[in-house]
Amino acid sequence: MKKSVFLGALTVAGLAAGVAGAATVDDVKAAGKLNCGVTTGLVGFAAPDANGEWEGFDVGVCRAVAAAVLGDPTAVEFVPTTGKTRFTALASGEIDLLARNTTWTFSRDVDLKFTFVGVNYYDGQGFMVPKELGVSSAKELDGATVCIQTGTTTELNLADFFRVNNISYEPVPIETNAEAQQQFLAGACDVYTTDASGLAATRATFENPGDYAVLPEIISKEPLGPLVRHGDDEWGDIARWTLNALIAAEEYGVTSANVEELAAAPTDNPEINRLLGTEGELGAMLGLEADWAVKAIKAGGNYGELFEKNIGENTPIGLARGLNALYTDGGLLYVPPFR
Repeated sequence: MKKSVFLGALTVAGLAAGVAGAATVDDVKAAGKLNCGVTTGLVGFAAPDANGEWEGFDVGVCRAVAAAVLGDPTAVEFVPTTGKTRFTALASGEIDLLARNTTWTFSRDVDLKFTFVGVNYYDGQGFMVPKELGVSSAKELDGATVCIQTGTTTELNLADFFRVNNISYEPVPIETNAEAQQQFLAGACDVYTTDASGLAATRATFENPGDYAVLPEIISKEPLGPLVRHGDDEWGDIARWTLNALIAAEEYGVTSANVEELAAAPTDNPEINRLLGTEGELGAMLGLEADWAVKAIKAGGNYGELFEKNIGENTPIGLARGLNALYTDGGLLYVPPFR
């Protein structure tokens, strides 16, 4: 395995503190593009297509923010990051926003000095095995070799789960999802563990996905969401309320298809009017144009549209909304009022 150097928490925090003194939104506007950190490749969430164009659920967040700030959803430079490099890239200013299936935790928020602007996917860690292994529960994995991405919450979760259940394992460290897939398919490990959504996305790329099973145990809470550096509240507000706008749009029935029509004149719903900028001064409060949310929604659709297009039940990934449904449908998605 290739060795990588970890930057200590204090080093990352120091980098973040130094860079955050600048107004990121001004830098983004001056550059005419958003530098957005994404995964090195996870189909459905962030991966380049056959033409090299990045697409996916997390990519949609990047494009929405670019549209809100710059008026152009294509004005994004996608920067692939691994579990190890993502925080250094954000802290150093190499990227303006990290939208890379990253779990919101206490230490990342407080110690590493990052601000999570919301949750765009509620997840949990799971396990995938070849069906020929003949196991139906993670508790049957005593002595298994496990492929695990370094620099992630999954490392600690894995150790906790095996310790609590008094079973042992042999870790096989990997750095990227592509490497994990290669090692897993080659038989270098019995098990691959990561967020359940990542397992579904990875299995969908297999030549024979039916030969592999995701075990029933979900062993952690993994609230995934975009993050920015501490100390730049204006930029944090823009990223936070852009994500909120996508979720609110789904709740109010505002889609990429009807958003321009609804924004052409005030509707009977004042919340929609404030969201779309035909009433109030919310855009000005963010330092953006009145129609910032219109541009964000038009970029790739509301939250539901992004979900269904990239990772929903009718895609190869095949994820149900579950916890990621609106609160009105029994899920956890709930955003503060636009007022």
